[in-house]
Amino acid sequence: MSRTSSGPEWSGDMLTKPEMVEAFSTQLRGVLKSQAQFVADVRQEAEAMWKANRPDGYSSFEAWWRHRWVVGPFREIQDHLEEAAKLTFELEARYRKGRHELPAARQAAALAKKDAKQVTAGSGAVPPKPVAPPTPGYTGGAGGTRDFLGLVHEERSA
Repeated sequence: MSRTSSGPEWSGDMLTKPEMVEAFSTQLRGVLKSQAQFVADVRQEAEAMWKANRPDGYSSFEAWWRHRWVVGPFREIQDHLEEAAKLTFELEARYRKGRHELPAARQAAALAKKDAKQVTAGSGAVPPKPVAPPTPGYTGGAGGTRDFLGLVHEERSA
C-alpha cells in the first residue's frame, strides 16, 4: 500500500461492505459525469470557434472535414466517459450479487438441507439461524449518501 498526501492508504479490502462499494461507485460516477461535462463544454467551444473562425481558402467540404477532424476526438472521449459512468451501476450490482446475495442464498440452502437431514434422522430439529439479507443502500445520519473516503476514514479510526 502506498501513502498519498491527499488521503488515507488504499487497499482492496476496503471494498468489503456494500455501503463502501455504493459510496465508491456513486463518487466515481459523479467524477466521471463532471469530466464528461467538461469535455462537452470544450467540444462545444471548439465547434463554435471553428464555425466562427473558418480559415480562408478552404472549400466547404474541406472545412467540414477539418471541423470533424478536430471535434471528433472530443465526442469519442465524452462518449467513453459517459459509458464508464454507466458501468459503475454494473460494478455495484455485480459486487452486491456476487459478494452478498449469492453467498446468503447458498448459506440459506445449506441450512435448509442440513435441517432436512436432521428432521429425517429423527433428531430434534434446531431452528435455522436467519440469514441476514443484503444491506440496502447506506445513507448517512442526515439522509444523504456517505462519501467513500469518509467511510474509509471512519472505519480506520474505529
